[in-house]
Amino acid sequence: MIDKQALEQFIQTRLENTDYFIVDVSVSQSNDIVVEIDHPEAVDLDFCIELNRAIENAFPRDDEDYSLEVGSAGLTAPFKVPGQYHKNIGREVEVLTRDGRKLKGVLDAADAAGFTIGVEEKVKREGMKRPVTETRQITMGYPDAKYVKVLLKF
Repeated sequence: MIDKQALEQFIQTRLENTDYFIVDVSVSQSNDIVVEIDHPEAVDLDFCIELNRAIENAFPRDDEDYSLEVGSAGLTAPFKVPGQYHKNIGREVEVLTRDGRKLKGVLDAADAAGFTIGVEEKVKREGMKRPVTETRQITMGYPDAKYVKVLLKF
């Protein structure tokens, strides 16, 4: 079986001095390798092909046979690494919290500890006939969310 740590280290070295970052590397028992990368703007198909070839050269199939897939993280897939949060600041996201609440709002900030979303809520103010919409900032740590993903609207 391919050494996952050696593979991740090799990929990280290849991504140095680029804006690309690793989202996930998985190696199954049957040596099916899936490498997910991302970029703050967009993942270039030619870059994926180049990385695929570099991996094949560094880990020859003659030594150990495997299947290899290199691609971008899915647009609707939950975020796995902080880089994805940074990339999607300003976009509408859906958050499922560990306590089962589902929140929808705009991803406003992200740092090493967690992220902040702006959630719109209807609030009934004293003396007003109708409720008004206000944006409330909710900050949480990465472990507090079961998943966070971009909310696509068509």
